[in-house]
Amino acid sequence: MAKRPGAASVTGGVLLALMCPGAATAQDGDAFTREVSGGYASWNTAPTEFDDQGVALDVTEPAVRGSADRAWFPATGGGAAAETGDADVELGGSALLASSAATRPLPLGGLRLRLDGDAGALYARTAVDGTSRELALADVRSGAAPVVRTSGVTWTGLRASLTQDGAALLSEWSGAEFAAGDAFGVLDLTVGTGDGTAEAAPEETPRPTPTAPGEKPAAATPQRASTTPSATVTHPTLAPGAEQQVTGTGFEPGEVVLVAIDDDTRYQAVADEAGRISRTFPVYGTATEGAHTVELSTVAGKRAAVADFGVRARA
Repeated sequence: MAKRPGAASVTGGVLLALMCPGAATAQDGDAFTREVSGGYASWNTAPTEFDDQGVALDVTEPAVRGSADRAWFPATGGGAAAETGDADVELGGSALLASSAATRPLPLGGLRLRLDGDAGALYARTAVDGTSRELALADVRSGAAPVVRTSGVTWTGLRASLTQDGAALLSEWSGAEFAAGDAFGVLDLTVGTGDGTAEAAPEETPRPTPTAPGEKPAAATPQRASTTPSATVTHPTLAPGAEQQVTGTGFEPGEVVLVAIDDDTRYQAVADEAGRISRTFPVYGTATEGAHTVELSTVAGKRAAVADFGVRARA
């Protein structure tokens, strides 16, 4: 969906109020075994009827647009129970919905994704006519169990559908007709849980341990060398419609890595204890003949690696 004019008309004060933490907190009695140490949620709006309703999606930082129908929101806090797959995750940035029939875009800030087994909800704070409120915007359901690793948890294919309150909000704001149960996109969520692993502090030069007379000094503990990410693909060339796999090394354990094919960010993965990630992806049947790229980058965009592969002509 194209970016619509008018998004800039949302006042900074309203956005600041919507983005401030506070409402996105777990309810009393909730227990999560691991604190979220980073990650991203992607929101794919292609399965919705936004285009038919004249609604377009934009975002505010630190969220980013990956493509016309996909946005990425960083996980800024919360917790996850790796044993059950439950989670309560706060997301940074805001979504801005624009409509040709509305005088102002609809800001959705304070985003929070709460999962309990195979069900959950997407919460948001919004402001309409100067009044700010929080609501359960969409119900969320998953058809697959989360993938749990020691360094993180990944949920894929979380289907969101509007709640009664969410449908009423969008209908009132846009003038279009929305109903409870309408598709509100598909969410994927990957969070790092750290597993007790914090960012490594700068290491001091090893100092020899005092020894008794005639005793050999203990060997110094080797320092961990800094690494540069690298990426390789399984198939240097392949046909349209085939499956490709990219492997990345040199990342930090638990680091969340975005996977972009030809500059289109489609997936995310969590580096394992060895700083390695692997992701299989389809090469579209419509892929053009010639050179293509797959890029692995950290969510902050400070470190990245690129691998090239070729697509053969259609038979």
